[in-house]
Amino acid sequence: MTSVLFVCLGNICRSPAAEGILRHMVSQNSSLKDLEIQSCGLGSWHAGNLPDLRMQEAAKKRGVTLTSRAQAITPEFFNRFDYILAADHEVLKTLQKHAHQPEHKAKLYLMTAFSQGYTNEEVPDPYYGGEAGFELVLDMLEDACEGFLSHIKKSKKS
Repeated sequence: MTSVLFVCLGNICRSPAAEGILRHMVSQNSSLKDLEIQSCGLGSWHAGNLPDLRMQEAAKKRGVTLTSRAQAITPEFFNRFDYILAADHEVLKTLQKHAHQPEHKAKLYLMTAFSQGYTNEEVPDPYYGGEAGFELVLDMLEDACEGFLSHIKKSKKS
Protein backbone atom coordinates (compact mmCIF):
# COMPACT_ATOMS: atom_id res chain seq x y z
CA MET A 1 0.00 0.00 0.00
CA THR A 2 1.20 3.48 -0.87
CA SER A 3 0.39 6.36 1.45
CA VAL A 4 0.34 10.12 0.92
CA LEU A 5 -0.03 13.01 3.36
CA PHE A 6 -0.88 16.54 2.19
CA VAL A 7 0.31 19.33 4.50
CA CYS A 8 -0.54 23.05 4.69
CA LEU A 9 -0.64 25.53 7.57
CA GLY A 10 -3.92 24.86 9.34
CA ASN A 11 -5.43 21.95 7.40
CA ILE A 12 -8.64 23.76 6.41
CA CYS A 13 -8.04 24.86 2.79
CA ARG A 14 -5.23 23.50 0.64
CA SER A 15 -4.38 20.14 2.20
CA PRO A 16 -7.96 18.93 2.78
CA ALA A 17 -8.81 20.01 -0.77
CA ALA A 18 -5.88 17.97 -2.11
CA GLU A 19 -6.97 15.02 0.04
CA GLY A 20 -10.55 15.27 -1.21
CA ILE A 21 -9.55 15.64 -4.86
CA LEU A 22 -7.19 12.66 -4.72
CA ARG A 23 -9.80 10.54 -2.91
CA HIS A 24 -12.33 11.47 -5.60
CA MET A 25 -9.90 10.55 -8.39
CA VAL A 26 -9.03 7.24 -6.73
CA SER A 27 -12.73 6.41 -6.35
CA GLN A 28 -12.97 6.67 -10.16
CA ASN A 29 -9.99 4.32 -10.70
CA SER A 30 -10.26 0.82 -9.25
CA SER A 31 -6.56 0.03 -9.81
CA LEU A 32 -5.59 2.55 -7.11
CA LYS A 33 -7.92 1.54 -4.27
CA ASP A 34 -4.99 0.66 -1.99
CA LEU A 35 -3.77 4.27 -1.75
CA GLU A 36 -3.95 5.73 1.78
CA ILE A 37 -4.70 9.46 1.67
CA GLN A 38 -4.71 11.97 4.55
CA SER A 39 -4.02 15.61 5.24
CA CYS A 40 -2.81 17.67 8.17
CA GLY A 41 -1.56 21.10 9.12
CA LEU A 42 1.61 22.35 10.75
CA GLY A 43 -0.45 23.71 13.62
CA SER A 44 -3.43 22.51 15.61
CA TRP A 45 -5.39 25.81 15.51
CA HIS A 46 -8.28 24.21 13.62
CA ALA A 47 -8.00 20.64 14.97
CA GLY A 48 -11.28 18.78 14.60
CA ASN A 49 -12.81 21.33 12.21
CA LEU A 50 -14.12 20.60 8.75
CA PRO A 51 -12.45 22.41 5.84
CA ASP A 52 -13.20 26.09 5.27
CA LEU A 53 -16.78 26.45 4.02
CA ARG A 54 -15.65 28.42 0.95
CA MET A 55 -13.29 25.59 -0.04
CA GLN A 56 -16.02 23.02 0.57
CA GLU A 57 -18.42 24.94 -1.68
CA ALA A 58 -15.87 25.45 -4.47
CA ALA A 59 -14.92 21.76 -4.39
CA LYS A 60 -18.56 20.67 -4.34
CA LYS A 61 -19.15 22.53 -7.62
CA ARG A 62 -16.54 20.18 -9.10
CA GLY A 63 -18.16 17.07 -7.65
CA VAL A 64 -15.68 16.73 -4.78
CA THR A 65 -16.90 16.45 -1.20
CA LEU A 66 -14.47 17.50 1.53
CA THR A 67 -15.16 15.61 4.76
CA SER A 68 -11.82 15.31 6.56
CA ARG A 69 -11.29 16.91 9.96
CA ALA A 70 -8.27 19.11 10.60
CA GLN A 71 -5.36 17.58 12.46
CA ALA A 72 -1.79 18.63 13.18
CA ILE A 73 1.26 16.75 11.98
CA THR A 74 2.90 14.38 14.43
CA PRO A 75 6.42 12.89 14.37
CA GLU A 76 4.85 9.46 13.70
CA PHE A 77 3.64 10.66 10.29
CA PHE A 78 7.23 10.74 8.99
CA ASN A 79 7.40 6.95 9.45
CA ARG A 80 3.83 6.22 8.38
CA PHE A 81 3.57 7.98 5.00
CA ASP A 82 5.49 7.27 1.79
CA TYR A 83 4.91 10.76 0.36
CA ILE A 84 4.52 13.97 2.35
CA LEU A 85 3.44 16.80 0.06
CA ALA A 86 3.73 20.41 1.24
CA ALA A 87 1.56 23.27 -0.05
CA ASP A 88 4.37 25.85 -0.24
CA HIS A 89 8.06 26.43 0.44
CA GLU A 90 7.53 27.62 4.03
CA VAL A 91 5.59 24.47 4.90
CA LEU A 92 8.23 22.37 3.13
CA LYS A 93 11.03 24.12 5.02
CA THR A 94 9.28 23.48 8.35
CA LEU A 95 8.76 19.82 7.46
CA GLN A 96 12.44 19.50 6.53
CA LYS A 97 13.39 20.82 9.98
CA HIS A 98 11.23 18.14 11.64
CA ALA A 99 12.36 15.30 9.35
CA HIS A 100 15.45 14.24 11.26
CA GLN A 101 16.35 11.13 9.26
CA PRO A 102 17.45 11.07 5.61
CA GLU A 103 14.68 8.62 4.69
CA HIS A 104 12.13 11.05 6.14
CA LYS A 105 13.56 13.99 4.18
CA ALA A 106 13.39 11.87 1.00
CA LYS A 107 9.59 11.68 1.35
CA LEU A 108 9.12 15.46 1.22
CA TYR A 109 7.91 17.21 -1.93
CA LEU A 110 5.84 20.22 -2.89
CA MET A 111 2.24 19.29 -3.69
CA THR A 112 2.91 20.28 -7.29
CA ALA A 113 6.08 18.17 -7.67
CA PHE A 114 4.31 15.77 -10.05
CA SER A 115 2.07 18.38 -11.69
CA GLN A 116 2.00 18.86 -15.46
CA GLY A 117 1.04 22.54 -15.55
CA TYR A 118 2.29 23.90 -12.23
CA THR A 119 5.44 21.85 -11.58
CA ASN A 120 7.02 22.81 -8.24
CA GLU A 121 4.93 25.95 -7.88
CA GLU A 122 3.56 26.93 -4.50
CA VAL A 123 -0.16 26.40 -3.96
CA PRO A 124 -1.26 29.83 -2.69
CA ASP A 125 -3.27 30.07 0.50
CA PRO A 126 -6.75 31.23 -0.55
CA TYR A 127 -7.95 31.94 3.00
CA TYR A 128 -7.77 35.75 2.84
CA GLY A 129 -8.76 36.10 -0.82
CA GLY A 130 -11.90 35.82 -2.85
CA GLU A 131 -13.62 33.06 -4.79
CA ALA A 132 -11.07 33.16 -7.63
CA GLY A 133 -8.33 32.13 -5.19
CA PHE A 134 -10.20 28.97 -4.23
CA GLU A 135 -10.79 28.14 -7.89
CA LEU A 136 -7.09 28.57 -8.71
CA VAL A 137 -6.11 26.33 -5.80
CA LEU A 138 -8.52 23.64 -7.00
CA ASP A 139 -7.20 23.92 -10.58
CA MET A 140 -3.64 23.50 -9.31
CA LEU A 141 -4.52 20.61 -7.01
CA GLU A 142 -6.47 18.74 -9.68
CA ASP A 143 -3.46 18.95 -11.98
CA ALA A 144 -1.08 18.01 -9.15
CA CYS A 145 -3.18 15.01 -8.12
CA GLU A 146 -3.43 13.74 -11.71
CA GLY A 147 0.35 13.97 -11.97
CA PHE A 148 0.80 12.24 -8.63
CA LEU A 149 -1.46 9.37 -9.70
CA SER A 150 0.51 9.00 -12.94
CA HIS A 151 3.69 8.85 -10.87
CA ILE A 152 2.20 6.17 -8.59
CA LYS A 153 1.03 4.08 -11.56
CA LYS A 154 4.51 4.25 -13.12
CA SER A 155 6.12 3.33 -9.78
CA LYS A 156 3.91 0.25 -9.47
CA LYS A 157 4.94 -0.95 -12.92
CA SER A 158 8.67 -0.78 -12.14
